[in-house]
Amino acid sequence: MGSKNMGKLDVLVNNAGIGMRTVNSRFMIEPQPFFQVTPDEFRNLIATNLTGYFLVARGFTPLMINQGHGKIINISMNYETMKRKGFIPYGPSRAGTESLSYIMAEDLRPYGITVNLLLPGGATDTGMIPEELKSQIKFPLLRPRVMVEPIIFLASSKSDGITAERIIAIEFSEWLNKFNVGD
Repeated sequence: MGSKNMGKLDVLVNNAGIGMRTVNSRFMIEPQPFFQVTPDEFRNLIATNLTGYFLVARGFTPLMINQGHGKIINISMNYETMKRKGFIPYGPSRAGTESLSYIMAEDLRPYGITVNLLLPGGATDTGMIPEELKSQIKFPLLRPRVMVEPIIFLASSKSDGITAERIIAIEFSEWLNKFNVGD
């Protein structure tokens, strides 16, 4: 199917992902070293969390280029998760997501398409942490609604021209003030 048959697309949110529970169900309390991760577990998570973002963006970018505008929002995770003990391959998948996003932003800048990163700012209660482990976690989990205000902003005309930004949802108000954006 050619892109002219797909209609119009203003905003693409890349949020597909699988978490560490697919590799180690007790990852939050019993991290396992990278050398215990099987090659298939590694490939599967990278294929979903990184290659999936590439394929979806690549598939819809021609449509956005033809219409002369568009916004891509790639959901990522905090830097601590990218470095946390026992977080292979999730950490590298999200580090790759960030690199991919910055390169996409530069590649798409001439076409009027913006690419930004949005992350919650901490561990979020999204179903990736098994219910039976939540009571053993020693810190509060963020609620998914922390993403609502920034994602609405990034999808709106208020964010026109803003690209290659890494926005942390729990710091969104400060980010808006820093850039004098929004009002």
